[in-house]
Amino acid sequence: MNGPEIASHFRNQLACRIAMRSSIPPITPLDVSRWVAMSLMQKATRRGQEDLALRAGATLFLNDPEKLWRRIGGIAFEDIGLADIDTVGLVTAALAGKRVRATLGGEWAVASYVTSRMAQANKCREADDLLMNAELNPAFASVRRECARLPTRELLDIATGSSPIIERALALWFAIGTDRRPSKHLPPRRGEPQATFDYLCEAGFPHTVVEIAREGFKKTGEVLAPLVALLSRETRDDTTIASDEFPPETLIGEVPSWCLDIYTREGRAAFARFLKTDAEAARWVRSHVPPARRVEFLGGIVFRVEGGALKDRVGWSLGDELRRQYEIECSGPECNDASEIKALMRADVPALNDVRADLFGGRDHA
Repeated sequence: MNGPEIASHFRNQLACRIAMRSSIPPITPLDVSRWVAMSLMQKATRRGQEDLALRAGATLFLNDPEKLWRRIGGIAFEDIGLADIDTVGLVTAALAGKRVRATLGGEWAVASYVTSRMAQANKCREADDLLMNAELNPAFASVRRECARLPTRELLDIATGSSPIIERALALWFAIGTDRRPSKHLPPRRGEPQATFDYLCEAGFPHTVVEIAREGFKKTGEVLAPLVALLSRETRDDTTIASDEFPPETLIGEVPSWCLDIYTREGRAAFARFLKTDAEAARWVRSHVPPARRVEFLGGIVFRVEGGALKDRVGWSLGDELRRQYEIECSGPECNDASEIKALMRADVPALNDVRADLFGGRDHA
């Protein structure tokens, strides 16, 4: 099938799945900011907590529908990916626009279906782990500089060749363009998205995955989409499915403590206060990280311990190694090996949750 046929297939599949539902979930928003709602929606999806993901989605649906659809697209490529490419295809069909969604049953009918589907799906964060390694891993600093100087054809030859996967990811990123997702670690370069996706098809990458990624990139502008396509040709004979270990959580009002992350005002305030405590993780950060970087650094460590945890994670050798490299080697110049601070932070999650609860309301241990 060509690109339009693949898009039509997933659109028809989405229409059938929505029509087969016995009912549409009610719109039951939460009394939280849109930033907390976005965090909650994504992390609840990762943890397979469908009801919470739907309530967070309903909050965005009523208050900022554009952010709802942007978050849905991001979750599909960041947290589902190749673990359930059919689900990603259905989400991509849902991103086609309001007119299309009107023919499929309406905005909330479509949004609630794909949200539920993602919460129920197997999960995989290997594309995001690959992106973070490409952007941050200090071992590839020279590759980043070299790729910035190469023409598109040479970049595509590298991306589809036999170099290490992180080098191929960098080449693909520069080929498709680094200007749509600005990074202080990568010089801006205007890319050639159409030529890049065409080249992946010609190089023998799975056509359906490439076309899903092409459409996903058009709608989200996120390099995660082409990275999913890049990973689709890797051998994965040793896959497993297992849920991560989830740290203790505290219910703060109607929301769990883990949604107060570095991307929310509430989360940043809690991290700043936690860093003033006598917790071992806080002492470690104060002794190793400059003051201006501490909140951001801690937020990254908390993500590794808590925010990125998945229910029903699909694991395999390459994906597991990409995760290890990101979580241990990509924390910044103050920390070449994050093993120690990760362990300290995991032990101190209850102390962080005490701070979160004290700052933002009543508490109920879960």
